[in-house]
Parts: sequence; structure tokens; C-alpha cells
Amino acid sequence: MTTTPAPLRADRDFRRFWLARQVSIAGTLVTAVALPVLVYRLSGSPSLTALVTLVEGLPYLLFGLVSGALSDRLDRRRVMVVADLVSALAIGSVPLAHELGVLTVAHALLAGFLAQASFVFFDGAAFGALPSIVGRERLGAANAAIWGFGSLLDLGMPMLTGVLLALMHPALLLGVDALSFAASAACVIGITVRLNAVRDLPPLSAAALVGEVRDGLRYLVGHAGVRSQTAIGFLQSLSGAGFMALSVPFADRILGVGTSGWRFGLLFATWGVGGILAALVTPRLHRRMPTSRVTLLALPVSAASGLVVVTTSSWVVAVTVMALWGVSYQSVVLTSITYRQQVTPEHLLGRVNTAGRMLSFGVGWTTGALGAGAAAGLLGTRGALVTVVSVGVLAAVFGWLSPLRTLERDGVREAVA
Repeated sequence: MTTTPAPLRADRDFRRFWLARQVSIAGTLVTAVALPVLVYRLSGSPSLTALVTLVEGLPYLLFGLVSGALSDRLDRRRVMVVADLVSALAIGSVPLAHELGVLTVAHALLAGFLAQASFVFFDGAAFGALPSIVGRERLGAANAAIWGFGSLLDLGMPMLTGVLLALMHPALLLGVDALSFAASAACVIGITVRLNAVRDLPPLSAAALVGEVRDGLRYLVGHAGVRSQTAIGFLQSLSGAGFMALSVPFADRILGVGTSGWRFGLLFATWGVGGILAALVTPRLHRRMPTSRVTLLALPVSAASGLVVVTTSSWVVAVTVMALWGVSYQSVVLTSITYRQQVTPEHLLGRVNTAGRMLSFGVGWTTGALGAGAAAGLLGTRGALVTVVSVGVLAAVFGWLSPLRTLERDGVREAVA
């Protein structure tokens, strides 16, 4: 006899976890718009502004593997709380420095780097904690609930931030993010369920840590589905980072909407429309077809719509097509996250997640941001955007040539080879 899992809304620990993620997402979205605007206003340089996107991906490249191994070994609740508090202090230093009249571009970039480095550790712990809270049978619904409301925030927060930027200095808006990290820490503290399985581990040492990292990488490389999704994530992240690195100059110089106001905010908020649709549609698609098929269908749509966005000079066209780009791009991301959580053994969850994120987001996002910044100086904003976003086409081609095309279903029937 099978039992129906309890609804997520009745699960107090999931509600606390969900709230921790949402308040943190809200604050992070404010920073995602305000920080590049701050650097752009301080420097007037598209290349320096592109470094904001670089510092988002670089911490995964530097700390991803270690953070995953530690999150599988240490108390995941404690890791998340400490990471939140460090992020709050780092981001909170920016409005303080502004009020004291000592804020520099280097300070703003360093604060963004430290906050993202802390989030790498939070993410590794949270990835492993969610299956402990909801069970693997509810992972799809749990991720959709987290991403769905997060996408509503994606829709509203950038637009609100764009309006507020016309009234407030961008440095002051970063204080909202600092408060959100503190609120997230308070929510995580209230989770009662154990977030780590009980198991015997050797004493922490450099040799033990290296061995645990190796185990996570071995699983990732050896699993055909996880390996393919990671490679696609690398190419997609490179493309997405290239666009985000130059999104402020794109809005200002190509679309002519400036760096504040409702049109500027709506341009960024439209990505949230795609996220909402992805959260609604993707779980239903997972019930109707293999996860690999969802990825393969979404990839060419993402590639084509991204190219339309960066080749138009019409704000209306850019906003409209960006919604389609958002839903297809984020469907691939959501599918990859859920898939890794479903097929990865519990004791490897943190390591496999952060290894995958390091290779896809860390390497891909960092490379895309660096490439966009360098290309902007050589090809101009438009040429650089078209070049980096075209990598999405490579992601689609790779996906259709990869093992994903022949995998029949998730999990147990997929060969590890």
C-alpha cells in the first residue's frame, strides 16, 4: 500500500526553508540590478561593469569543490547560517562606505565577491538539506515551489529596483540585501529536522577532503545524464553570463532606456515572467516525458530567443522575447537541479551539486563574463553580445548529440558509463 506524501504547505520545516530562500532571493535581486548600476555609475566603463558578473561565478570556480565536500561533512544548518551572516556583513559594508564617503569600485566588487563566496557554501549545504526536509518523492514539487515564487520576485523586484534607482543611490539599496541575509539565517535556525544523515566519517584532513572531492567528481563524470547536463550548463552559463555582464550597457546604449526607471526595471523583470512559466510548466513536463527530453526541447528555443534579444534595437521586442528566453533557459536549469537531486546518493549530494555548479556555473559564468568584458572593448557592446549569446546554439547542438538523446528515463535505468 502506498501513501500520498503530505502537501508541502503543511510542512513547517519546508515553509521555513522556503521563506529563507525567498527573502534571500528578494534581497539578491535588488543587488543584481543595483550593484552593476553602482559600478557603471562610479566608473562609466562597460568592461568594469562586466566584472560584477565575473564575481558572481568566480567563487564557484575557486571554492565549489571544497564547499561541497565540507557541506556533506559538516552540519548543514550551521553552514547555511554562518554563510548568511557573512554575506550580510559583506553587502552591508557597501552602503556604510557610501555614507562615509569612501566607497570605491574595488570595494563594491570585493563585497559582491565575498557575498557570492559565502553563498557557494550556503548552496552546497542547501542542496543536500532539501531532500532531508521533503524526501526525494517531493523534490520536483519543492523545487517548483521555491523557483515559482522566486520567479514572481524576479518579476517584481527588478522593476521596483529600477524605480527606486531613480530616487535613491544604488549603494543604499544594497542594504536591503544585507537585511535579507540576516532574515534568512533566522529562518534556517528554526528548521527542526536533521539535515545530515548519521554516518561515520574519518577525521577531517587534507587527504580525506581530497578523497571526498574525488568521489563527487567521479560520480559526476561517470553518470551519463549528470555529465551531459553539466556540460550543457557550462555552455548555457557562458551565454547567459555574457548577456548579464553587458545588460546595463545594452539597456543604456542600444535600447536607449537609461539605467533607471520603469522601462529599465521591466527589462530585467521580464526574465521573471519566464521563470514563473518555467516553474509552472517544467514539473508537468517531467510527469509527461523524460527529464532529458525537457532539456532537449528547451535548448533550441533558448538559443534562438537569446539571439533575437541581442540583435534587436527595439525595447518592446527585447522585453517580449526575453520572456520566452527566460522560460526556456530556466527550464533547463530547473531540470538539471531536480535531476541531480533525484539520482545522486545522499552522502554525495553536496559534492556532486557543487562540482556540477563549479563546472557549469563557475567555469561557464566566469568565462562568459570575462569574454564579454574583453569582447566589448574589441567589438563594441552589440558585437560582444551577439558573440557570447551565440554559444547557446552550441549548447543546443551538444545536447542533441549527447547521451541525453537516447536516455529513456530518469534514475535507475540510466547507465553509469
